[in-house]
Amino acid sequence: MLDTSNVFLTGVVLEALSQWSSRLKAFQQKLGKHFARSEARLAAYDYIQALLSPVERKNGWQMAEQVGYSNPYRFQHLLGRAQWNADAVCAEIRKYAVEHLKSETDILAIDETGFLKQGEQSVGVQVQYYGTTGHLENCQVGVFMSYISDKGHTLIDRRLYLPRTWME
Repeated sequence: MLDTSNVFLTGVVLEALSQWSSRLKAFQQKLGKHFARSEARLAAYDYIQALLSPVERKNGWQMAEQVGYSNPYRFQHLLGRAQWNADAVCAEIRKYAVEHLKSETDILAIDETGFLKQGEQSVGVQVQYYGTTGHLENCQVGVFMSYISDKGHTLIDRRLYLPRTWME
């Protein structure tokens, strides 16, 4: 729990916050070159800040409110319609993560996760093995790669499993 007896930040705490803020801005600038327009770039910066925030449920409305937006439309535009290169952003994040987490004990972990679905319209949905229940279910399956070291861990890649029936 936070000690509220001294609400003024001093010395080491201020320095740590300043360094963290500078590193976040440097990281955002590395990503910024992958966005076609400044509006999308700024929305991406806000999106990163919302993801890092203490908001309990990271849905569009709550994340938007966290960064001062009145609605989630900017985030929806960023994720659905704005021009940016998702693969290049992922590559930049992967490079940054490995650079900062590299150690003698690092490993890559690959695992799949199922996502239950009601209909059949989402890409890759079909009745297939769903690990959470251990049964065949109507679901999508995502495959994720994590980089893990004694300094921390992060997701570094993702793919949607596409069943053969969807390729036909």
